[in-house]
Amino acid sequence: MAKGQLTILGCGSAKPTKTTSPSGQLVEICDKSFLVDCGEGVVLTMQKLGIHTSRLYNIFISHLHGDHCFGLIGLLTTLGMLKRTQPMHIYAQPDLQKLLQPLLDYHANDRLYEIIFHPINPRKHAVIFEDRTVSVETIPLKHGVPTCGFLFKETHRVKKEDGSFDYETRKRYAYCSDTQYSEKIVPIIEGVDTLYHESTFLQIHGKRSKEVKHSTAAEAATIAQKAKVGKLILGHYSARVEDHNHFLQEAQPIFENTVLAEENLIFDL
Repeated sequence: MAKGQLTILGCGSAKPTKTTSPSGQLVEICDKSFLVDCGEGVVLTMQKLGIHTSRLYNIFISHLHGDHCFGLIGLLTTLGMLKRTQPMHIYAQPDLQKLLQPLLDYHANDRLYEIIFHPINPRKHAVIFEDRTVSVETIPLKHGVPTCGFLFKETHRVKKEDGSFDYETRKRYAYCSDTQYSEKIVPIIEGVDTLYHESTFLQIHGKRSKEVKHSTAAEAATIAQKAKVGKLILGHYSARVEDHNHFLQEAQPIFENTVLAEENLIFDL
């Protein structure tokens, strides 16, 4: 089985802090690299970690709040300066292309590579990417704007006795940010090896959490427990909580195998 890894490029919410940048992750599975969300600062973090963008062909954007997509124009123009020639595929709701295209025309009209937009419906659970070894599905979430998470599956073709082929699912990783508490996602993510679930707030911020349609650490842990996942990673921390250990202390009594996302950390999937 190919080794799978998750690199945290950003794990904060909308307001950057001294220790957290907006959302971004690199999912590596079956020798393929996938970028999930691209907040401001993601390019710099990738450079600091020595991540080679030459292996990156697919970007998935959960929703169009700035802390999840403001880093895209920087990444795409940087790729142009690096003389990239391979196409880049971007999976997001259709409005992203409308927002990005004028900036691309102005700042990156001399790029040597093609940018291919794949419109998705964040309100629908569907397969949006599939090749011989990896598939990606949308996970409809509940937020202030249309938002979805992403479910990554490592699949392998298995030859049956009659000569036909079947597909076997192995590693599974679910990314769920941003969202208020919703048990509707449980059947989709049930039994995944690793779940990243936003934990913007603590229980003491419960009223604010509901107002802005985010989750608390306890709610994230409850989803992990109900879905019987292998491991829960918390992230998307509010700037008002300086000590992230408070998130862990709230979640672990509900779901013991909970860890904190921190920038530059690499997790095995």
